[in-house]
Amino acid sequence: MTRNKHLKRRVRARAAKTGESYTAALRHLREPARDPAIRSLRMAVAQTSLFNDPREISALRASGAEMRGLMEDAWKAGARLIHFPEGTTCWPSKRIMSTVGLAEVGPSDWTRFAWNILREELEDIQALAGRLKLWTVFGSAHPLTPPNRPHNSLYVVSDRGEIATRYDERLLSRTKLSFMYTPGKSPVTFEVDNIRFGCALGMETHYPEIFVAYEKLDVDCVLFSTSGESPAAAPAFAAEALGHAASNTYWVSYAAHAPQSAAVPSGIAGPDGQWKAQCPMNGLPALAVTDITIGPENRARPWRRQVRTDLYAPHQVSGDPRSEGKNLF
Repeated sequence: MTRNKHLKRRVRARAAKTGESYTAALRHLREPARDPAIRSLRMAVAQTSLFNDPREISALRASGAEMRGLMEDAWKAGARLIHFPEGTTCWPSKRIMSTVGLAEVGPSDWTRFAWNILREELEDIQALAGRLKLWTVFGSAHPLTPPNRPHNSLYVVSDRGEIATRYDERLLSRTKLSFMYTPGKSPVTFEVDNIRFGCALGMETHYPEIFVAYEKLDVDCVLFSTSGESPAAAPAFAAEALGHAASNTYWVSYAAHAPQSAAVPSGIAGPDGQWKAQCPMNGLPALAVTDITIGPENRARPWRRQVRTDLYAPHQVSGDPRSEGKNLF
């Protein structure tokens, strides 16, 4: 009886301190102690419908509603963070935006974007993230002061419903750089439950230096968001995402729009370069959920860092003709 009384007192004390229910506090106290070196976080990656006309108010509203529905689904699945594709709210078509007409790509007219509607939808997304206590990362155009073009960005909304940070795509395609966006300047990292995330966007999976730099910044997972008018580019992007996960021994989340899922759906890859969770290949909005677990440091990471910093230089030889020559033996 005494032991039970002490347990009840501990449960009530924890519930009062954390705001948990009595049942949740009891479950926590009854769980076996976990290795403090192991960190874990449940995350969701989404594939969403492709909306590409920023003039269509109804489409912007529908995009926001779809996002919020997926956020609710992620919360129900126990996710702590949800990751969305590039241009989740709207991925403006380069031809719709072109000032020289649909037949030719030219400078974008950003006055065609219903910015006021976009802001309303993003504010509703922020508010829901705060209510659900769900970190939410999604792609959107970020307007600058005219005549500067917008950034192509990933917003990171905290579980308090606040903008924690923003990543702006740095290595743009020729069309984006020439006619659409202003490039960003810096890598971005943020932490959730002691797990560090990095952000990449657009076509940046083509550039290994982006992902190597994040390894040097000690990230545990890179969130890569992309898009496209067809599934044609998806296999290469997804293969590169798997390669970056394996070569840098960290997690990579790959988020793209639902039409691309016919080739490769959105998914989360582990440090071994294998998919741990993927959305369906059915062209429909969906979620994939998995637990990111970070254990004691993988020995491959520090060794590869040493190799990349010219570890082998002291072991190389000079003046040996058998090393420098072209002879067979």
